[in-house]
Amino acid sequence: MDAFYASVEQRDFPEYRGKPLIVGGSPQKRGVVAAASYEVRKYGVHSAMPSARAARLCPHAIFVKPRFEVYREVSSQIREIFFEFTDLVEPLSLDEAYLDVTENHFDCPSATLIAREIKKRIKQKTGLVASAGISMNKFLAKVASDLDKPDGLAVITPDEAEGFLEELEIGEFHGIGDATERKMNRMDIYTGKDLKQLGEYELVEQFGKAGRHYYRIVRGIDPREVKTHRIRKSIGKENTFNEDILDLSWLKQYLETLSQKVADRAQRLNAAGKTVTVKVRYADFETITRSSTFSGYLDRADELAEAAKQLLRETEAGARSVRLIGVTLSNLNLERQREGIQLDLFEEQDDSDLIT
Repeated sequence: MDAFYASVEQRDFPEYRGKPLIVGGSPQKRGVVAAASYEVRKYGVHSAMPSARAARLCPHAIFVKPRFEVYREVSSQIREIFFEFTDLVEPLSLDEAYLDVTENHFDCPSATLIAREIKKRIKQKTGLVASAGISMNKFLAKVASDLDKPDGLAVITPDEAEGFLEELEIGEFHGIGDATERKMNRMDIYTGKDLKQLGEYELVEQFGKAGRHYYRIVRGIDPREVKTHRIRKSIGKENTFNEDILDLSWLKQYLETLSQKVADRAQRLNAAGKTVTVKVRYADFETITRSSTFSGYLDRADELAEAAKQLLRETEAGARSVRLIGVTLSNLNLERQREGIQLDLFEEQDDSDLIT
């Protein structure tokens, strides 16, 4: 979907149409942009940007709070349309999904015709505009979906894939973020053709396991199937504070609040997990995580809180101001096979810094 949240707001409130609209938190309260209309994107505003910066880039932008219940309702309407054509639908988020239409309910031999009809039905049913990418695998379809926004429909055929990827700028490869793009640029890699000059071993040496992925996608290789049932991998809660927090005791108490929310969610899902992760973002936006994996499953708030507070000691919280903190439970068992553990009997610990 094109600028999904913003488009829903402009559909429902005519006074927002044609105006620079930002869906997200207040710029006065450390909010973040959840969606930006195309009218405001020309000022450099994009999703995940701090609202304060967005307001500086476009002072006359209109800020509105998200209405997730409405977005979920519209998303359900769109997915109903998908299932009219195929049972192989893999939702990625409220506004995006992969569809495998190799075999479809209409025995239509053309994925392009199916995509065009889906776009038409979405417009008729919701009044909203979608873009579609068509190709032989997930990676190429995703790249194609971004080629002609908004209201786009782009096809990358098997015969075109190799030449297309060689000409594609490295920053346009799905899955290559800003930091990786900068690193590749330092290695004189600016296009797919440049990336293709490196062997698999060299890419793994430079980028770890991701290097193997880069080696494949630049050659148009992506064997992933469309998965109709996505398995939940983690349960987490985090919060960005209105003011930077230096008080370590207060942060520990707040971890108890977050742990309670995670535990409540886990119990509603009949889930328990072995790995607890604490995420800390300092005032200068450096972000780190600390994780511990235990020998048995956890789902109680007191267990999670104790583990989280132990992990917090391994950060610089208290010495450096904190703007965001979070707790995540992963390595899940969705049938809650609890075994009862002691928190000091963990099997392994990950002390690596993840800087974003």
